[in-house]
Amino acid sequence: MKDLQNLKMPEVIDEINRLAKIKKERALTEEENAYREELKILYLKYFRAGFEQQLQNTKVIDPEGNDVTPKKLKKQGESHD
Repeated sequence: MKDLQNLKMPEVIDEINRLAKIKKERALTEEENAYREELKILYLKYFRAGFEQQLQNTKVIDPEGNDVTPKKLKKQGESHD
């Protein structure tokens, strides 16, 4: 099992998929189940961070071409530029 602190998102997905394949063949050990849970938590952390970044870089434009991005979102986006 790999060191979780050094895993990037694609590696986390690969590890989750590897464990899913094993689970189809046999029951996971307690250690494998614990590792799988840690991977799921890390995956959600990466997913949420990426989604938040995407939202902070989103601009809402109305049909007339006016920027109607909520002020709260604009302020968050400015703090990350």
